[in-house]
Amino acid sequence: QSFLGHGDSINEIRTQPLKPSLFISASKDESVRLWNVHTGICILIFAGGGGHRNEVLSVDFHPSDIYRIASCGMDNTVKIWSMKEFWPYVEKSFTWTDLPSKFPTKFVQFPLMTSVVHSNYVDCTRWLGDFILSKSVDNEIVLWEPKIKEQGPGEGSIDVLQKYPVPDCDIWFIKFSCDFHFNQLAIGNREGKIYVWEVQASPPVLITRLSSPQCKMPIRQTAVSFDGSTILACGEDGSIYRWDEVEHQAAKN
Repeated sequence: QSFLGHGDSINEIRTQPLKPSLFISASKDESVRLWNVHTGICILIFAGGGGHRNEVLSVDFHPSDIYRIASCGMDNTVKIWSMKEFWPYVEKSFTWTDLPSKFPTKFVQFPLMTSVVHSNYVDCTRWLGDFILSKSVDNEIVLWEPKIKEQGPGEGSIDVLQKYPVPDCDIWFIKFSCDFHFNQLAIGNREGKIYVWEVQASPPVLITRLSSPQCKMPIRQTAVSFDGSTILACGEDGSIYRWDEVEHQAAKN
């Protein structure tokens, strides 16, 4: 099955944790699209008047608010969107029996909030509860709280809560990942090293730095296992690297 609709390359896809039949895609065509994986329907297109003005690089579903997503891109912004008004179309997509191309796909043109947390491309964003983690090309990941004005759609403010330094991470398209419970965050850099942070510690705690003698090229993406005991990383050298946590037991007399 193919999901046709985007007008240019797709940079990221994410599945909805509360409704796995749904997934979103972020594209170079400046849009985010919501799809039904079972029926092949493009339900919603997040683009238009208040949408991104350049390539969309990353997108994520809120972990508990089924209506809410966040997206970021090369226009230096992070946008928070709501599907609540359009949810009847999501429900309709599960019972649609006609051709997917005949489904009344809707445009969501205006986000709940547009935030300028970074001064350059924003290439990765993830929800941490109601907070947001995002990164640009300035050697750090930022944890911040969006404060949306319910009476003024599109308006709001942010509170930066803390930052996770990542040396030599000043090139774009380096993406971080977290374990299921958001205890650990892993991110690579352009020197082939990986920094692992304890996400919810305040101030931030660097758990470890990982490296391999064979890896001298940028690490573009990481993946952390469910319990955080295994970390995978893919490098620009075409290799995938794996690290496993080793428990050190005290010597017995």
